[in-house]
Amino acid sequence: MYDHLYRVFDDAGVDVEVVAHGDHPTLNRQVAEMLARGERIDVLATHAKYTPSQEQWLRPLDDLVDASVLSRLAPVAVELGRFAGNLLCVPRLIDVRVMWVHADRVASIPDTWTELVDSSVVFGFPGRESGLFGTFFELVSGDGGQLFAVDGTPTIESPAAVRAVETLVTLAERAPSDLPTWHYDQVDRALLSGTLDAAAAWPGAWGAISHSRFAENLVPHMYPAGSSRRVSYSGCHAWAIPETCENLDGAVDLLHLLMSQEVQGVDAAGGNMCAHEAALATVVPTNEIDRRRLEITRRTIDEAMICYPPLAKFPAVEDAGWSAIQSALQGLSSPEDAVRAIQRAAESALAP
Repeated sequence: MYDHLYRVFDDAGVDVEVVAHGDHPTLNRQVAEMLARGERIDVLATHAKYTPSQEQWLRPLDDLVDASVLSRLAPVAVELGRFAGNLLCVPRLIDVRVMWVHADRVASIPDTWTELVDSSVVFGFPGRESGLFGTFFELVSGDGGQLFAVDGTPTIESPAAVRAVETLVTLAERAPSDLPTWHYDQVDRALLSGTLDAAAAWPGAWGAISHSRFAENLVPHMYPAGSSRRVSYSGCHAWAIPETCENLDGAVDLLHLLMSQEVQGVDAAGGNMCAHEAALATVVPTNEIDRRRLEITRRTIDEAMICYPPLAKFPAVEDAGWSAIQSALQGLSSPEDAVRAIQRAAESALAP
């Protein structure tokens, strides 16, 4: 999801050395090891949900970035980059998921998770890492539950959480048997190959969807609603400057370039919901499906975004959470045992 930005560096004549490259869970672990050793990183690609756990290594940006440049970005995205009063990252894009359905196969589109479970639709989702825990988060929240209290105390062990894992287990049983090993990319490939009837996808998947052999039959829909409300697990990919930066002026200049309308427009042209409001406003739908996609995605951002609370130890909770849920998907534990394990792990990770 970053490869298309490399040409921006070439066009701008900026000499950038990529010292770490990978999906976000892998990148987060690698970066944590590098920064803990004091290794040089001038600019870091991160995610707003992870910056609280990276706070000790990140420079506050309020006095470094141009306020006029920052003001052109969506306020909700900018605020997600703040932790303990400091701006730790600047947003690149807003991510929310919408549901894509093979319309030639699914006559009646499920509008709720209950309808989806009761249908014969083969629905795919990530079976590991942040994608699995994020889907669990959606199900719990949509059913009126919560993972954390206002003060950050874990409240995961609940009937809503058990129902969420039960739903995931049921959906996985009629999906390909290797679903518990899938990350986001595998879900996208399964959707585009026709292995799945439906799946959720991030805005950035639009390019691949629009060029797939099923492009005319893949239609976007609002994400399924829970018994209480309709929600979509959301967040912001972002840029930060670590304390180990050795070229601060160059790093700040690069951040300003990455925040510019021109560069954020490159993201928007590829389907992403970039944080730069003017850049996003210039996007012209290529066809009716694209128009519908943009409308649904904007509606989802306005009405259904849910984000995790800012917790410094969140990665430990997420890792324990997806591992426990994956075990249930594989039939190695019950939904009740999985939820109990997540609660205990969260209590341990978040203990004072």
